[in-house]
Amino acid sequence: MKWKFTKKMWHVKKHERGILFKDGDFDSILLPGEHTRWDLKNRYTVQIVDIHSAKFVHPLADYLRRYEPQVVETHFDALTTDIQAVGLRYEDDALVEIIPPSAKRLYWKGLKSQRFAYVALTELKVSADVLTILTKPSLRAHAIEGLGGILQVTVPAYAQGVLRVNGKVVELLSAGLHGFWQFNRDITVDMVDTRMQALEINGQEILTKDKVNLRINLTAIWQLTDLLLAYEKNAKPADYLYRELQFILRELVATRTLDQLLEDKQALDQLIAARFNTLPGEMGIELSRVGIKDIILPGEMKTLMAQVVEAEKAAEANVIRRREEAANTRTMLNTAKLMEENPVTMRLKELETLERIANRIDKFAVYGGLDQVLNGLVKIG
Repeated sequence: MKWKFTKKMWHVKKHERGILFKDGDFDSILLPGEHTRWDLKNRYTVQIVDIHSAKFVHPLADYLRRYEPQVVETHFDALTTDIQAVGLRYEDDALVEIIPPSAKRLYWKGLKSQRFAYVALTELKVSADVLTILTKPSLRAHAIEGLGGILQVTVPAYAQGVLRVNGKVVELLSAGLHGFWQFNRDITVDMVDTRMQALEINGQEILTKDKVNLRINLTAIWQLTDLLLAYEKNAKPADYLYRELQFILRELVATRTLDQLLEDKQALDQLIAARFNTLPGEMGIELSRVGIKDIILPGEMKTLMAQVVEAEKAAEANVIRRREEAANTRTMLNTAKLMEENPVTMRLKELETLERIANRIDKFAVYGGLDQVLNGLVKIG
């Protein structure tokens, strides 16, 4: 029997590497250039790999690391990260990849120089140097792989960030940019506005002591004075404040009649604030002001209240009229007494009356002299 040998040739370019297989098993790595093999029964095959992407992602990776250490040393840069460490890979001194813990990677040698750095996860915060690279595209050759392992947070000037690690509050973050390693832990940051804030408690339907159903709107002005304490005590301090003010409002309204509430709303505002400030335990919340904006009556109660107000105003107007009539009567009585006691005053009053009459008459004739006219007026009066 004659064996037929076939000469096989492969050309590997400068940006490529060839993986030579014999009978389907790894044989060797082919460097750039021409490669030939005399093949019997088509035993040799070559897989060409472009090494512009330095990461070696291939089913052979684990095999090579374990059984071909010499091949790995010659053709690859190897990286292994501990369970509590993160790897940073640089190509030509530019950060290109963030490698998670417990990783084993191979990278082709050749086109670019590789450099690796390690960060222990005992460090929670990302260093300022790495943050600068992440936030300035001009310092990166291209997109960085593995950015999901870093939580980047920007805290505004008017706020603070509440940092939680695995659900526990550990730190307050000041204004600015912050970065945290997320591997092996759960990290969240809550943004908290440190300015005065208004809390609206609207549409609270409450029965008064005299069984009147009211709808009340309340506004509270508040501020967090101790963020760490507030967030240690409550996951959401604003919700806690809302709930407590709601309970206090209901309690105070239910023990008062409608007339008491309408007579002095300001006193009720002060009672609500005082009751909140005397709650047991420090919560890191300061309540600077509380005010009831609206007390809304039911439709039928509005009608009754309008009728009551109308009746009260009518009674007040009637009293005023009676007072005016009494004053006028007293004035007329005093004038009559004065005229009776003083004839000159009587004469002046007669002349005044005559003047008013004359102003309304164009012409009139006088018989018997002026005295006769005056005497006639007196008789008429």
